[in-house]
Amino acid sequence: MSIKIEHLNYVYSPGTAYEKQALKDICLEIPHGEFVGIIGHTGSGKSTLIQHLNGLIRATSGELYYNGENIYSENYNMKALRSQVGLVFQYPEHQLFEVDVLSDVCFGPKNQGLSKEECEKRAREALKLVGLKEKYYQSSPFELSGGQKRRAAIAGVLAMQPKVLILDEPTAGLDPKGRDDILDQIAYLHKKSDLTVILVSHSMEDIAKYADRIIVMNHGKVMYNDTPKKVFAHYKELEEVGLAAPQVTYIMHELKEKGIDVNVAATTVEEAADSIMEVLGHD
Repeated sequence: MSIKIEHLNYVYSPGTAYEKQALKDICLEIPHGEFVGIIGHTGSGKSTLIQHLNGLIRATSGELYYNGENIYSENYNMKALRSQVGLVFQYPEHQLFEVDVLSDVCFGPKNQGLSKEECEKRAREALKLVGLKEKYYQSSPFELSGGQKRRAAIAGVLAMQPKVLILDEPTAGLDPKGRDDILDQIAYLHKKSDLTVILVSHSMEDIAKYADRIIVMNHGKVMYNDTPKKVFAHYKELEEVGLAAPQVTYIMHELKEKGIDVNVAATTVEEAADSIMEVLGHD
């Protein structure tokens, strides 16, 4: 078991006028190698939750285990945890600061105490994995496009060779092609590198396409925790808490209501197309 959370609670500014309980009795398990999507409206607790996973925030109460070890135990090595559980923040390009891309990606491995040669080797491997061309390695990070900056920032985390990659809205502000490129690359990394991936996103289409399982956060609690098909079957309940299902879900339900026997559990364009073609083929 990679990550296990037991009865975790988190309160912001306890004992003050600004006190707010952001997480309420969270119990979750995320096995190694899974691709998990986390969705929820603004203020639902999703960003607070993921910052607990590598110890950036400490729970007010409850336990969090990584590979069977309680990260709140005395003498637990938080630095080692952060090497294993990599967190890419929303707009990660704001974390870029070195003179050139290669130096920036070397920063994490250097902090792990690795030699200059090993740092550079890992940086080059990570940049290759995220699909950033070698001609950009000596460029200033600030000369890159938005999508390229995002790739460089993700490479900076990958160079530390984490076992878990957490991404908080990694496609925010990108155009549709940039968004697809980044997410396809993350899906490729998930398969190729035996990574656990935890993706926070506002896009139901993206979550439906890539995630094995979806965790829905609402007012600091886990509302749903299931496969995309089972979660999006509750599209009316999701609407009540300010969320939605992929557009495909609505289209398929409308077709069904009009008497066309399509698969309403389809959550991706490909699944919907297959279902519609099957119906047309039988006519």
